[in-house]
Amino acid sequence: MKAIVYDRYGPPEVLRYAETATPAIGDHDVLVRQHATALNHADRVLMRGLPGIVRLVSGPRRPKRPVLGRAVAGTVAAAGAKVTRFAAGDAVLGESDGGAFAEYVAVPESRLVAKPAGLTFERAATLPVAATTALAALRLAGAGPGRTVLLNGASGGVGTFAVQLARALGAEVTGVCSTRNTELVGSIGAHHVLDYTREGLFGGPRGFDIVIDFAGGHRVGEMRRLLAPRGVYIASTADGGRLLGPLPRLLAMAVTGPFTRHDLRNLVAKPDAESLAHLAGLTAAGEIVPVIEETFALDATPEAMRLLETRHARGKFVITP
Repeated sequence: MKAIVYDRYGPPEVLRYAETATPAIGDHDVLVRQHATALNHADRVLMRGLPGIVRLVSGPRRPKRPVLGRAVAGTVAAAGAKVTRFAAGDAVLGESDGGAFAEYVAVPESRLVAKPAGLTFERAATLPVAATTALAALRLAGAGPGRTVLLNGASGGVGTFAVQLARALGAEVTGVCSTRNTELVGSIGAHHVLDYTREGLFGGPRGFDIVIDFAGGHRVGEMRRLLAPRGVYIASTADGGRLLGPLPRLLAMAVTGPFTRHDLRNLVAKPDAESLAHLAGLTAAGEIVPVIEETFALDATPEAMRLLETRHARGKFVITP
């Protein structure tokens, strides 16, 4: 099969379009013929091996897994002997631990859900990781009617889902983004849009019930200035230094938390098939609309990754193997 492979950490130039073996499947696995996948921030982190702490898992000197990609959207090509929910030809979406930037990917059955008939593969591919993270953050924060929510990084892959979901939950939504993306963020449901390049993040309104940080770039103490006296701060960003990444921020939250009225929480997003099925249904019904900035062929994945690193994000980049 064709795939995007890499054997060393570095910039997008380390990614190669090459022939590689089709993955084998175990008894509880499903082999999916990919019709679409999407770039996520974790793919960039693993490509570069930065922050360095990730190499404790991904490999100290070189990547353990030669194919990146976590978003799965395609049809079942084969199913393991003990798979009961899916058969060859079924349309599915889900989240893998890697290997999705390829024509075929092996995924545990438990990580997959059926793709609704009204949902395209391209839109389906945007939901694993990004939409599930957005929903998890809003649930952790307790977003709902009567709550004011500030979303830092509202125009990105996760943020564009968070804006729509927060509004659907009944919250009053303020989206933070750059000038390039203010119109977009308003069009997908934000009640208020804050252009940080003109006003600065801290030059606008304060006293929010909930602040969810998808973008990073500011210390926890600074972000707390945006909160109401008993507001909730959710950190959902890998932003930080080259070695430890977000770890110092997490430690600061752990140390500060017991001594403040603010509720400081870190989001650890995990694959969640139940939430993914819910989001797929909402998307198929048109209640949320994935923002897709551009679609690329599989062999153009390195170029897509370059754009992900250099542009202010506007939704998702989708890859079609």
